[in-house]
Amino acid sequence: MSTEAIKQEYVREKVPFEKVTFGKLQPKSFQKELMTRVDEYFEKNGISKNANSEMVTKTILILAGWMGTYLLILSNAINPIGMLILALCHGFFTAMIGLNIGHDAIHGSYTKNQKLNKWIGVFFNLVGANDYVWSISHNIVHHTYTNIPHHDEDIHQVPILRMEPTQKVWWIHKFQHIYCFLLYCFASLSWVFVKDYIKFFQHQLGGHYRKTFPRKEIIRLFFYKAIYYTLFLVIPLVVIDLAWYWILVGFVAAHFVEGLTMAVIFMLAHVIEGTSFPEPGLKGRIDMPWADFQMYTTADFAIKNKVVNYLFGGLNFQVEHHLFPKVCHVHYPKIAPIVKQTAQEFNLPYLEHGTFFGAIASHVRVLKKFGNPEKYAS
Repeated sequence: MSTEAIKQEYVREKVPFEKVTFGKLQPKSFQKELMTRVDEYFEKNGISKNANSEMVTKTILILAGWMGTYLLILSNAINPIGMLILALCHGFFTAMIGLNIGHDAIHGSYTKNQKLNKWIGVFFNLVGANDYVWSISHNIVHHTYTNIPHHDEDIHQVPILRMEPTQKVWWIHKFQHIYCFLLYCFASLSWVFVKDYIKFFQHQLGGHYRKTFPRKEIIRLFFYKAIYYTLFLVIPLVVIDLAWYWILVGFVAAHFVEGLTMAVIFMLAHVIEGTSFPEPGLKGRIDMPWADFQMYTTADFAIKNKVVNYLFGGLNFQVEHHLFPKVCHVHYPKIAPIVKQTAQEFNLPYLEHGTFFGAIASHVRVLKKFGNPEKYAS
């Protein structure tokens, strides 16, 4: 199948749809009860919902690792193999900036001061992404329309990955559980060079429509992209005493680590066994309140693994994050038992996978099933 044919086929799958609405909250509802209990937890313990000393320390360590690896690479004091290792480490620290610092700041959960959140969120731009596009595609679209086909763009990344059951099946999807991780490696490269530009100037982003594109944000898009390209391509090519192609190898290698890390963490929360991919009913209606809906479409993983908790911005507590995006992720381990208990009382699922690698295996099994639905039909 030619590239043009793939493009045309993918466009045809983007069918018109009605705006999605959710069921109304009842006086005694899961969402209201849960919000009350979590608020009581913070009030009784005198704890802010925003960043604490642990989060500030983590921020300093991540930024120090990111800047330190960058400066060491530019120093020409390390041999080429050492520089490649540093590039891989730099890619991982870059992913940690996105998952820990930028993610919380753009959600407005790092601090109560929203102006300060915006300034902290600039780190998201300095690592090559765009905070304005992310605030729409992630904060609004993904968090509102989680796992809804043709509304949540996180499950419609590239057409050769079939991540939901309504997408048309291609022959190549039979092998997607094999090649998916290679594609994930290219996720951040695509993000900084292609995806942000395309999404910025799309009127329709999943289930969200924009009439205009703010001039200020257009300027910011190109300004910060230019800074990123200068810092991580132009300056290394000028300063580092290696052939240009070896510098590009290091740049791409860093992005492979960054892209794989970020893609896997986000995939394990939604495209995993147990999660649902609900289609709206008549007039775009989901027949349950939004918070109840989140319990069917979102999963936690490896919540007892302290290393995973620390490195990946609490995104393994994805249920808690979707329900409380304005709460800094360092608090999720404490509020998770409250969420689980309340869900049980309201007969709602609480989806979780015990280990990190078990969740990866579950993701692979889901891709196998979606890639060959006839074989795995129940």
